[in-house]
Amino acid sequence: MLIVTLPPPPPSLTELHRRRLRAIWRSAGWPSQDLVEVELLAAGWVERLRDDHGRETLRVTDAGIQVLAATLARNRAARDAHEALIGRVAVAMQRAGRIAWRGLSLRVRTGDDALGTGQWTVAMPDLFSVRNTTVEDYLEPIVHEIKVRRADLLGDLRKPAKGEAYRQMARECWYVLAEGIGDAGDVPEDYGVMMERDGVLDVLRPAPRRTLRLPFATWMALARATPEPVEESTQQSLGDEPPVDPDA
Repeated sequence: MLIVTLPPPPPSLTELHRRRLRAIWRSAGWPSQDLVEVELLAAGWVERLRDDHGRETLRVTDAGIQVLAATLARNRAARDAHEALIGRVAVAMQRAGRIAWRGLSLRVRTGDDALGTGQWTVAMPDLFSVRNTTVEDYLEPIVHEIKVRRADLLGDLRKPAKGEAYRQMARECWYVLAEGIGDAGDVPEDYGVMMERDGVLDVLRPAPRRTLRLPFATWMALARATPEPVEESTQQSLGDEPPVDPDA
């Protein structure tokens, strides 16, 4: 009877393995000699090399390069989907008469108590918008956080300081979810929740409103930043005729 011993199956690829593989690719390949490295070697994604002086280094194999390429393609697709959804939410805000910015770095103070023992935090909301108004009390600053992957949503919710920073800069805070990654039950009550379905933003839960005036640091950040360009379809020129009411 012939007994054939099969090699063990390769380890399941996790984000930890991908990060280590990228680190080896970018480095001189000095080994860490830990269990993650053992699994990468066993999977055939890296190999050991020894030079003339007996020094051992690691090299990413062709199979490992394929893993890196697949990871890059996946991350690029996620970024593209994320940026596209941010753009669609920005257009929706503009059509609602708001000015929108993406990629802002806003400095806010969080954790203040009666003794003033807070700290300054730099927050980077996916989308920040205010009403297009000349009255400060009518600005209604809003933050939208956009999520297209469930892992990103759950990771974000494990950072309460991030949410506190957003609440210090906005009257309303919203999560906008791609369809299928979660629902309103996954998000704390401090946030409103929208979901995009077939290109339409559905409100699953309205955002609670807070009384807030924009801090001076936020005004300065907005003055230095460039808002999202307004599409022609979302604005009406001064020479356009107003829409005709068919029931008039």
